[in-house]
Amino acid sequence: MFAQYAQLIVFVHVLSAVIWIGGMIAIRLVVHPALATIESPEVKLGKTLEITGRLFVLVIPFIVLILLTALILVVALDGHHGAAQNSFVLKEVIWSIMVVNFSYMFVRRHKAWRHYQAGKLPEAKRLVRLFPNVLLPINIMLGLLALWLGISLRGL
Repeated sequence: MFAQYAQLIVFVHVLSAVIWIGGMIAIRLVVHPALATIESPEVKLGKTLEITGRLFVLVIPFIVLILLTALILVVALDGHHGAAQNSFVLKEVIWSIMVVNFSYMFVRRHKAWRHYQAGKLPEAKRLVRLFPNVLLPINIMLGLLALWLGISLRGL
């Protein structure tokens, strides 16, 4: 099966990674600075929660596609036993850390949204304060490293 669909599987895998990582880069480097210009703390927090919520919902299917295509690639390319074993394992560790980090942000953002809707702005803000300067940059850097390893695995 892999030989027949190899290009499609690799394409979906890379596209999914690009959408997830690209979305985080856009949020951190474009949207976050633009939100910082909003003077009303309530409006700024509301827009931040809305935008991150939309991004998180957008990337969930792509995270699942990364996992599924990665499993196919590991099995088809004998990733745990071949010459590139360490790179496959490292990519698995990186993506696992990224998924845990994403899940943590997803849950905290959901809780923050509930607090925001209830008018508990300080609690909502506390829940998401690590997103722009800690959690998103961690996932961006890990994602870029995983992309680099993926290119290395393809022999380019």
